[in-house]
Formats: sequence, structure tokens, C-alpha cells
Amino acid sequence: MKLLICGDTVPTEYSAPLFEAGDTDALFGRVKEEFAAHDRVIVNLECALTASEHRIRKFGPNLKGPVQTAATLRAAGVTDCAIANNHILDFGVGGLHDTEGLLDAAGLQWFGCGENAREAKRPHYIERDGQKIAVLAFNEHEYTYALDDQAGAAPFDPFDAMTEIARVKKTADYLVVLYHGGKEYCEYPSPRLRELCRAMTELGADVVLCQHSHIIGCAEEHAGGTIVYGQGNFHFVGFDEQPFWSRGLMISLDFDEGLRVRAIPVVAGERGIDLAGAEEARAILEGFKARSEALKDGRWLDGWRRFVRENGAGYLDCVRQALDGDETHRERMAHYLDCEAHLDMLRELFRTWHNTQTDGAQEE
Repeated sequence: MKLLICGDTVPTEYSAPLFEAGDTDALFGRVKEEFAAHDRVIVNLECALTASEHRIRKFGPNLKGPVQTAATLRAAGVTDCAIANNHILDFGVGGLHDTEGLLDAAGLQWFGCGENAREAKRPHYIERDGQKIAVLAFNEHEYTYALDDQAGAAPFDPFDAMTEIARVKKTADYLVVLYHGGKEYCEYPSPRLRELCRAMTELGADVVLCQHSHIIGCAEEHAGGTIVYGQGNFHFVGFDEQPFWSRGLMISLDFDEGLRVRAIPVVAGERGIDLAGAEEARAILEGFKARSEALKDGRWLDGWRRFVRENGAGYLDCVRQALDGDETHRERMAHYLDCEAHLDMLRELFRTWHNTQTDGAQEE
């Protein structure tokens, strides 16, 4: 069996007309050849598919795609959609139900959401030729996560999720974990994220793929498993002008003779995506490899801390204004404390004496 797992997928103002028209050639180009070469193709659908205008209250954009999107993805060769992410509930529970119904109608299997937290965490099984692959999807605590009595995306809980990983691995030949989290635009994991993903492989995950960062990160092997800290975008055309936004990695998993993991670069054009050309693919993979080498000698931590220094001003301003009583910044601060990736930034910005390796002693 061969699986192809793709990153964040959202129709934008540039690509939405093609999704509406079902123009799979213009949307996916030669990527469709890779779809056809795999038994199953999974994408992270990071938006609601709905005609609703009922936007939830949040900081950041509310994302949705045309109702024809599901049928277009299926026609292109996509077979499964992970929907445990921070935008799937952008148009409320009604928008989520619309999305699930459209995916069902298109013949796309979906996972990572449910009517409550327990249901949302159910493993997704793929079976073929006597092999059984389990896929678990988790989402950090950013707006759309399910509660005990509320529909939404599968929330990551450091206790429950790790227990579930160990349990589910016993039910399948292989286990893949999709983790929607980590700091956006950062090429390296936070110390918390790295420790977490390593623990997942120690408990039985064969592959851990971090999505959500919108940038290609780095990778490592640990405890017999493969971890990718950031696949980058898959189909999110033109939403951001940063060069990294238009590049991503599809991850091919070949289970025919053990497990072979391969990264396949894709690039975005004006309205669709395509396989990266030979020269660009080489550059993308060389950068990916170089950052992965940094995980071995500690340079990744310098990269993470540099990112925090360069991007921490907004957090510090939010803290100041929240303490001054500004209601909007108090609400934003509450979100920062709820979401693991934002909390990683705050912990780095406000490091303790212990974590700076000083004893905190005061001078006499």
C-alpha cells in the first residue's frame, strides 16, 4: 500500500473559480500523476465548505471554500480528508456539518472531527492487501477544538492523546499521526513540540507529520519513527506573498516493503499547483536536509530562539495592553494562553531563571 499525505489545502480567491468549475488539470497539474501512483491520497482540508455567512468570533481569517470543492478534490484523485485543524469550525457547527455532508456526497472519507471531543478523536483506518494503517489527527487549542458537549476538531491533550497513540498502535500494522500545530512561519519546532513528537514515536507512532506552520521545516528519525516538523502548504494559492508560502512537501509512505518515507516538493503558481521542477525541487530538498541536520547538533534551538526574538514584539505588546485593561487584548491574551503554539512563544519570551541557567540569586 502507498499513501500520499498532503498539507494545508484551502481554495482562495485565485483558485476558488477553478474549484467551482472542477478544473483539476489547472488546479493540480502533474501532481495528479502522484495521486494516481498512490492507493490513497490524504489532504488537510483547512476550511469549511459551506455557503453559510455565519462566521465565528476569532482573531484571524475565517476560511471557507466553494461547495463544489469536495467533488473537485475527489475528481483529482484525493480519497481522504483530515479536518482536525483551526479553521474547520470557522463558520460554526452548521458549516462543519455542511462540510461533512459534502465530503460524504463526494465519496471522500474524512476524520478528525466529531460531535464531541471523544468522537472527534476516533482513529481513521485504511486497509488494503492485508495491511492495516491507522491515522490519528489532533489539533492544538485554537478556536475550533471539540469539547465534551460541543462539536469540533479533535483536541490535543498531552495525557489522553498519548494514551490513545499507544492504544491505537496495538490495533494496526502502522500508525501515522497528523499534528496540526506548531508556530506558524517557523522552520524549527519549539522545544515542547520536539519533545512531544519524539514521545509520540516512542509510544508507537511510525510517522508524525506536523502541519499548520505554512512553511517547510525539518525532519528527523527517532525511536524507529519519522517526524516531519512542517510540511508547508499544499494548495493555498496566493493567500500570502511570502516566498515560502508557495512551497510544500507531499509525504509519500510506501508500506510494500517495510516503510519508506519520501518527500515530494510542490510549488504554487497563480491559480494552481504543480510538481516542482528539477532545479527548484533540488533547492527545496537541500534546504529541508540542511535544517534537518541542525536538529542533530543543537542549531535548531538557535533558530527557534531567533524566530521568537524577531517575532515576539506583538506578544509583548499584547501583554502590556492586556494588563492595562484593554478588552480586545485581554481576549487575545486568553487565546494565547489557550493555544499551545502561542504559549510556546510566551514561555520563550518570559524564561525563568532556572531555564536561563542562572540561580536567580540577588546581590547583597
